Amino acid sequence: MTGRGPIVDIHAHVTPQRFLRAVLSGRDWHGMTAEDGELDNPKNRWDPKRRIEEMDGMGVDVQLVSPTDCFYQYYQDPEAAARIAEECNDEVAEMARAHPSRFMGLGTLPMQDVGRSVQEMERGVKRLGLRGFMVDDHVNGRTYNDPAFEPFWAAAERLGALILVHQGASTVVEHRTRSYFLHNAVGNLVDRTLTFGCLVGGGIMDRHPGLRVCLGHAGGYVPYAVDRMDRGWLMFPRYRGEAAEPPSAYLRRFLYDTVTFTDRNLRFLVDVVGADRVLLGSDWPAPMAVEDPVRWIERSPVLRDE
Repeated sequence: MTGRGPIVDIHAHVTPQRFLRAVLSGRDWHGMTAEDGELDNPKNRWDPKRRIEEMDGMGVDVQLVSPTDCFYQYYQDPEAAARIAEECNDEVAEMARAHPSRFMGLGTLPMQDVGRSVQEMERGVKRLGLRGFMVDDHVNGRTYNDPAFEPFWAAAERLGALILVHQGASTVVEHRTRSYFLHNAVGNLVDRTLTFGCLVGGGIMDRHPGLRVCLGHAGGYVPYAVDRMDRGWLMFPRYRGEAAEPPSAYLRRFLYDTVTFTDRNLRFLVDVVGADRVLLGSDWPAPMAVEDPVRWIERSPVLRDE
C-alpha cells in the first residue's frame, strides 16, 4: 500500500461545488437543501485547490473521490435522482480531468432505477472516464440479491467498474435505536456484513467472476463473522442459497479498505483476507475518517510484517 508508486486513497469523498453554490445562495438543488449536504463539516465546502493542500500534508498523492453518501437520493423520483447523479458524476470527472495526477473518480447512481443506473454507468465509464461507482448497502430496503439488480452487476463486470459499497441511508440497527451513535458506529458495519452475505448467498459473485467490489470500512464485521457464516452454510444446506462454496471461500474475491483505526484491527483484517486485498482508504473528510492515514500505515508493524 505504500512505498511502491503513488499513494492512492481509495476512500475519499467530495461535495459537488454546484450543490454548494445553489444551497449557499439560498436555493435548493434538485430538491436537496443545505441540510442534506452535511455542511456542518467545513471541509465539505473546500475546493480542489485547498483539498490538494491537505492531501500534500497527509502524504496522499491521489484520491479516488466519490460524492458523499447524501447524494445517493434513492428515495427521490428516478428522473430527479438521475439528474443528481449525472451532475455529481460530471463534476467528479471534471476534477479528475483538471488534476489528472491527483484525482480519479467514482460516481453515484440512481439505484432505485436499475435501467437508468446502467445507462449512467456506461456514460460514466466510457465518456467521463470514471473508475467505478459508490453504492449503499441497500436500495430503500432491497438488498442486492434481488434479481432486479442483476443487470447492474452484469454491467459492472462488463465495464470493469469498481463498486465501493458504503453505508448511506438507514441501517439495520437504526430501526431499533439512534442512541449513542450506534446507527453508524455499529449499524454501518452490520450492513456491510449483510451485503457480503447477500452477494455470496445470492450467487452474484459466482455468476460474475470478474466483479470488483470493495467493501468499505474494512468490510464491516465480515472478517469476524465469516467463520460463523461458514458453520451455518455447513449445518443448514437449505440456507445456502446460490453460493457454490462456503462464505470464507469468497473473502478474497472482495477488496477492503484500511478504515480500521487501530493496528490490532488492521492486523486481524490482513490475517483473514490477505494484505494484497487491502487498499489504503481514509473516509476523508468525514468526522469518522482515519486521521493521518498514510503515516499511520507507514509506521504500522502490520504491513512491515507482510
